[in-house]
Amino acid sequence: MEGESLSHFLGRVRRRNHLSPSALGQLAGIGAKIARWERFHLNPFPSDADLKALGEVVGVEGGRLRLMLPPLGEGMIFEPIRLCGTCYDELPCHKIEWQFKSVWKCQKHGLKLLSKCPNCGKKFKTPALWEFGECDRCFLPFAQMRKYEKII
Repeated sequence: MEGESLSHFLGRVRRRNHLSPSALGQLAGIGAKIARWERFHLNPFPSDADLKALGEVVGVEGGRLRLMLPPLGEGMIFEPIRLCGTCYDELPCHKIEWQFKSVWKCQKHGLKLLSKCPNCGKKFKTPALWEFGECDRCFLPFAQMRKYEKII
């Protein structure tokens, strides 16, 4: 999906294929890196060789996987996980740009990014764990969170 974060993509692939992060890492020959990448721990930054190896296993070119990562030099926020409910309603995926240090509002809609469920206050889980697209405490769908967002 356009703009999807590597974390969200890896979670979708793993669930579809019933794999743990370590099993996917073993299949790709890159070890425990998958679990780190799912949490946005990108130090060291994924190499072209790592992305190529992963791409061969998941059927996606390494260059396409690179687009799911921040551009070189762009800082990342590990926590809190952020989202734009309006974007999620349009395309149900976590966008990598929402975790950039330089981004604090949705570039498309001009809305302040949410960092917790507006209904119950629970912080969002890592995007790799977003199986149902909803808060894991109160089950409010991410797409319905759009009505709580504020224009900045």
